[in-house]
Amino acid sequence: MPLHPQARDYLASLGPDEDTDFDAITLAEIHERRAQPDGVALHRGPLTKLPFVRDEVAEGVPIRIYRADPGDGPLPVVVYFHGGGWVFGSIRRSDAFGRFLAVHSGAVVVSADYRLAPEHPFPAAADDAFTVVRDIFARPAFYQSNGSVAVVGESAGGNVAAVAAWQARDAGLRLAHQALVCPVLDAAMDTPSYAECAKGYVLPAAEMAWFARQYADGVDRADPRLSPLRLPDVAGLPPATVVTAEYDVLRDEGEAYARRLAQAGVPAESRRYDGALHGFFALPGLFDQAAEARDYVARRLRESW
Repeated sequence: MPLHPQARDYLASLGPDEDTDFDAITLAEIHERRAQPDGVALHRGPLTKLPFVRDEVAEGVPIRIYRADPGDGPLPVVVYFHGGGWVFGSIRRSDAFGRFLAVHSGAVVVSADYRLAPEHPFPAAADDAFTVVRDIFARPAFYQSNGSVAVVGESAGGNVAAVAAWQARDAGLRLAHQALVCPVLDAAMDTPSYAECAKGYVLPAAEMAWFARQYADGVDRADPRLSPLRLPDVAGLPPATVVTAEYDVLRDEGEAYARRLAQAGVPAESRRYDGALHGFFALPGLFDQAAEARDYVARRLRESW
């Protein structure tokens, strides 16, 4: 399919795709970028007012808890992991989506501020993700949990969500669902989508490789804590929803993960958004497909309860 008109207009607004020497980026420049105002904040969706939003800590990991239901009875819990290549992103920048998810999933939402690379390299982000999941099972009353727990993650957040899902399985903690949006699932970076979308579509292959080096330089790329698609046994993993974008280097690994789960008897559904770019999901103010995809993920979560 051709680029969606909104995706085409967005790319035009970014200007020409110039080669960037990613290895020349310094830690000071990373810090500077993190500190900059969010230039697309207005397009992330409304900051819906909720009766309950509170910052807490889960075994040392900062979290933000959202609840749309005004009561105090137990509800399912969704743990959300933001994107940003393991290097950028925060619960603050994901605030609008946390609120959306609380309203539309029928759950308490726990957004996790996992540690970022390169200051905190692999497996820090994955460790923090599982720490939050484990804490919800350990303290259900604190989270007002009814025992149904799901994970949701986008891009690098999808990576740590998928890792947390198999670590929960291995620890005997049963998750109700895993929803992965344009996830990083295989650090080999050798799929056809890497060649097809290598340049000119928001997330170039060279930038994705840079992100991986910041997080896991020198790590065995087949380690399932980095590449959950390489997990030897996927049987018994939680049911899955995988969202992919056509013009995304990560497209093929997401779809391969859904197929592998289904082949192992795990209920899994994958939906590709034709003409879409990596990151479209985070910007409903720019992309109509983002609103559609968010509704789809929320519906799949509600069905899992």
